[in-house]
Amino acid sequence: MASAPDSRSPSDADAVLWRPDDRRRRSTQLWQFAEQVGIGLDRNTYADLHAWSVEHPGAFWRAVWEFCNGIGELGPEFMARGTPGAAGAGATTGPGLEFFAGSSLNIAEHYLRPVAAGGPQPDDTALVFIGEDAAQLTMTHGELRAEVAACQRALAADGVGVGDRIATMLPNGPEALIVFLAAASLGAVYSSVSPDFGIDGVLDRFGQISPTVMVAVDGYYYNGVRHRTAAKAAEVAASLAATAAEPRAQAARERGEQERGTTGATLRRLVIAPYDRSAPAPSGDSPGSATSWTEWLAPHRDATGDDLTFERLGFDQPVYILYSSGTTGKPKCIVHRAGGALLKLWSEQRLHFDVRPGDRVMYFTTTGWMMWNWLVAGLASGASLVLYDGSPFHPSPARLFDIADRWGVTLLGVSAKFIEGAMKAGLRPAQTHALDTVRTIASTGSPLAPEGFDWVYSQVKADVHLASFSGGTDICGGFVIGDPTGPVRRGEIQAAALGLDVDVADADGAPLGAGAQGELVCRNAFVSMPLQFWDDPDDARYRSAYFERFEGVWHHGDFAEWTPSGGIIISGRSDATLNPGGVRIGTAEIYRQVDRIDEVLESVVIGQRVASDDGSTASADTRVVLFVKLRDGVTLDDELIGRIRSQIRSGASPRHVPAVIAQVPAIPRTRSGKLVELAIRDVVEGRPVANVEAIDDPDALDHFVDHPALEA
Repeated sequence: MASAPDSRSPSDADAVLWRPDDRRRRSTQLWQFAEQVGIGLDRNTYADLHAWSVEHPGAFWRAVWEFCNGIGELGPEFMARGTPGAAGAGATTGPGLEFFAGSSLNIAEHYLRPVAAGGPQPDDTALVFIGEDAAQLTMTHGELRAEVAACQRALAADGVGVGDRIATMLPNGPEALIVFLAAASLGAVYSSVSPDFGIDGVLDRFGQISPTVMVAVDGYYYNGVRHRTAAKAAEVAASLAATAAEPRAQAARERGEQERGTTGATLRRLVIAPYDRSAPAPSGDSPGSATSWTEWLAPHRDATGDDLTFERLGFDQPVYILYSSGTTGKPKCIVHRAGGALLKLWSEQRLHFDVRPGDRVMYFTTTGWMMWNWLVAGLASGASLVLYDGSPFHPSPARLFDIADRWGVTLLGVSAKFIEGAMKAGLRPAQTHALDTVRTIASTGSPLAPEGFDWVYSQVKADVHLASFSGGTDICGGFVIGDPTGPVRRGEIQAAALGLDVDVADADGAPLGAGAQGELVCRNAFVSMPLQFWDDPDDARYRSAYFERFEGVWHHGDFAEWTPSGGIIISGRSDATLNPGGVRIGTAEIYRQVDRIDEVLESVVIGQRVASDDGSTASADTRVVLFVKLRDGVTLDDELIGRIRSQIRSGASPRHVPAVIAQVPAIPRTRSGKLVELAIRDVVEGRPVANVEAIDDPDALDHFVDHPALEA
């Protein structure tokens, strides 16, 4: 088992920005859980608890199930067997493993827990929806259960059953949650994209999984602009039906049979839901090929929450399909198991983020990012949800903090990009907002710079648990994460997640000690490993994605290092790591310094391959190129270039100083807000970008083509 360094240096105390007092530590669910499993934190450390969770994974995950009052049955063995796709019947990790064989559970039953099983009262608030255009809706648990019951019946009437795929193109509002829970209750598999995706981007995803029913929204708002989407949804649905029908018909012809009805993968129904339930849909937003949300549910409105049924299935029953960003090719369809998602998100929310029954959880996300799946799991933790859809900076940069105050948010989740933007906008919420209820601020999506930590504690709230964490869509959760019982140190993620044997490895896979940068890996099997990739029958793509670099070890692709205190620092994606002169440099180290330059709003850094002086590509080196987006009216002149280089040289090292600094008007990101360093590098070096639909603003890539600053 790998373990994080546990040494302490004399300067550690200087880096501590927050430490929970003894009363707060003892009140956390992590403290209570540790007591339950016999490793009390009054006499043991978090490292001791983590070591136990890795050495005894079956006992740990079963303890999570029991602590959270799981409904149904958890199978007797943690890892029952390795299927033929694994490295062998005795494989300890890798594709093809089966967890808790013999389980009987349904994830939706935990999100919609009845009062008799310890659930909330029918009149308690289940969710609040706030749209950017001021659309607002509050829904009680009784109302949510009735909505899900009607949707469950509507899906069943369309022939949806175990294993069928249900796709949505919806905003972060109640309809997406309702459809997910109704699908999961039937044992169907849910998959979503956000409505801002283009047609090709949606088809790149849904075209691989052949959904039976698709639910889309009539439009959405962003930065004060309404975007209509019903016609786009109809075009997607028509394409899905056509592309799914022909392979089925061909298969029937090869068998000498006549194709029968709507059996197989053909899309059976497109439903168009309203963005704002209180306002009539604008004319032209209900294509004739679609059924409206109201019409679809109308025959089933007599259903109540008491009529809900839940198909209890195995631990490994597929529950949703998430997608990789797809910037290097067609997105991977990552299939997650119901039991794994439930236990992993319980462990994170209840133990690492201390989400308690009665809390209000808000995470700024779209339905195209795994953090939506993370957010709505708050229902299973007993919390109510605050769902916001739109720009986080409209109509003012303080919008999310306004909502947190208005609705008593206890966990406020954002991205590192949001914190950077709020800093650049000069926000000082500590002076303008109460934020009395906020106990935890979570940050993910990209590494949070040390200055981001400083800003939260100086300008947002001094007494708050800032839980930076890092993981991915691949595991629908975090590898490294928060610890509500431990100190928060500047620039560090606090700890490895419970149940995951996280390590930092060198090029040969050997463990590295504190201060040495290497590859983030996980050395053990854990319940939220993907069940499979869709349409990958021999698990070849699954194995290639995670287990090809190091045999029997999950290779995540992040560049990381342990700190002397036992925390961890993520320095960016290792496939985007810079290598000038043969020295590996994490891109986050450069971003940290550039963020200190007030004129720079955003930046992206790449490693550009350049020929040697004699023109030979065989001895080509890599030069560091930094692109910056500046504030309006600011020009990248020699003085500003000099200040940027000086800041990087003094704050990082001379090796980090870019060979070229160039100005661009926009910097593209993935739709979940991550920098597309590899796509930009491909453009700069004259290679095509495999999947521009994965990028929020594909036209922004044009600014990097033959950039004049790169001619030298």
